[in-house]
Amino acid sequence: RIRYSLGIFPTPIHRWDVPGVPEGCELWIKRDDLTGMQLSGNKVRKLEFLLADAKAQGCDCVVTIGGVQSNHCRATAVAARYLGLDSHLILRTSLEGVDQDPGLVGNLLVSRMVGAQLEMVTREEYIQLGSEELLRQLGARLETEGRKPYLIPVGGSNALGTWGYLEAVAELERQLAGGCPIGTVDELVTASGSGGTAAGLALGCHLSDLKCKVRAYGVCDDPSYFHGHIQSIFDQLSAPASSPDILQCEQAKGRGYAVSSDDELELIQQVALTTGVVLDPVYSGKALYMLLKDMAADPLEWLGKKVVFIHTGGLLGMYDKCRQLQPLTEGLNKASRFVV
Repeated sequence: RIRYSLGIFPTPIHRWDVPGVPEGCELWIKRDDLTGMQLSGNKVRKLEFLLADAKAQGCDCVVTIGGVQSNHCRATAVAARYLGLDSHLILRTSLEGVDQDPGLVGNLLVSRMVGAQLEMVTREEYIQLGSEELLRQLGARLETEGRKPYLIPVGGSNALGTWGYLEAVAELERQLAGGCPIGTVDELVTASGSGGTAAGLALGCHLSDLKCKVRAYGVCDDPSYFHGHIQSIFDQLSAPASSPDILQCEQAKGRGYAVSSDDELELIQQVALTTGVVLDPVYSGKALYMLLKDMAADPLEWLGKKVVFIHTGGLLGMYDKCRQLQPLTEGLNKASRFVV
């Protein structure tokens, strides 16, 4: 498979002493949030393959879709600009906000700085038409304008994008063989939004010598949806695998996609304070919250296990939660006037 080198790899693995992990279980973290400041997160692994395909086809722009604070859309805009391609982002927002300028908070600031064209739609329009139809419509419009667009699905999660996390498994194997202190891995844990990361990890572990369990915490749809979508990716790859057999999908949506509960944000604050690792509120924060609940419910299941949590990035999305986070952070360290 043709790929561009866009990210900073390999990403480090280190022990992660998170409060609440049961005795006898080792929790480690693979820092895919450190794939590069502007491209940070899991999306760059997929984009290395997708944008290589776009360039090979002679496309002059890319079109993708996601929520108004989409990490994937921001990473796509940056990667496209690296390669001299324009980007068009279809962003889902509220009915009240769709006709207003979306502003410069979080991912939007970076996307707009690299020149992305933003196309706003309501959640209702997104549900009614679906992401594939919205992509098709914008792609068709660009073609009438003389452009040659390359369409990238939600999260970059198609068969080609999945190669990013097939390669991530190979990277992990090389790290283990090269003397990573963890030695062996019993289970990989990740957040799952569009399914491509979970698909690549599960299939990679299934086909490699790693053979560890993969657990994905869904932050939007239910497990049956994820298994169906991931199975379609396996089928497109002609992979001899059944999603329910090689992947454990769990629900971590909580109050809704990109909607944070106070308990989730309190955990993110606690983890930052005790370990120095800042999780994002949409993906990894929700995944760790439910992982710790599962560990607390049955600590014996985790006894003797070495678990690697994949931090998929998304720090810029934290800026959208400033109002909820303010009382948590102020309670820790109120700012005061320094008397000179």
